[in-house]
Amino acid sequence: MSYETIICEVENNVAVVTIDRPPVNPLNGQVFQELADVMDELDRNDNVRAIVITGSGEKAFVAGADINEMASLDVVGINKSNQQSRSAYSKIENVNKPVIAAINGLALGGGLELALVCDLRICSEKAKFAFPEVGLGIIPGGGGTQRLQRIVGQGVAKELLYFGDMFDAQRAEELQLVNKVVESEKVVEEAKKWAEKLTEQPPVALQMVKTAVNTGASLDLESGLTLENHCFCNAFVSEDAKEGLTAFSEKRKPVFQGR
Repeated sequence: MSYETIICEVENNVAVVTIDRPPVNPLNGQVFQELADVMDELDRNDNVRAIVITGSGEKAFVAGADINEMASLDVVGINKSNQQSRSAYSKIENVNKPVIAAINGLALGGGLELALVCDLRICSEKAKFAFPEVGLGIIPGGGGTQRLQRIVGQGVAKELLYFGDMFDAQRAEELQLVNKVVESEKVVEEAKKWAEKLTEQPPVALQMVKTAVNTGASLDLESGLTLENHCFCNAFVSEDAKEGLTAFSEKRKPVFQGR
């Protein structure tokens, strides 16, 4: 498929999806639709085992929503827009492959929401983060109020959401919003390294881990343990599990086929 607002490149079983609306890559309806479409495409592509999402240029990962588009919408239109963003974020969050956000600059509002739906986050030492919506008289509408608190806790989440202050990469790492901070010019390179390492892991097991963690986060412990058992059994009966256990016995490196 061809896209107008994003670029998708596949190499070494890794797809790099770049939001390409310079200079700050704002999100609009077309971006959300194309993100949803590319996730469907990559989910079906057996040659892709990991995905990196980043923004074009050096200034921004995504500096929020397209305010000009948003300001023109009535209540029906903004609800439709929110449903569109929710669908796109859900597809990224639940695609059957690990997704890494390579945060190369500003991640504000919807851009930070986009980063939060990724499995792992690597950011530039110069990256800046914020949920500035309250200062505009609105609130995050793409899952920010829900996903943020699940990572940093309610108290910190309310602080970041109430005040809307911008914070740096160091604080993002301290809050565990990002997994790693690297030099600015190495963000995408490091994310691709992580992605390539993940391509060597068994895809079925990775998918089951992702399902167990993502779905289990909203369950009580007993229900979560039941889900984990289901995912464990699905992984155990895969050909990859047989290969992994055999390779361990034979003291060799396993070769996983994703079956």
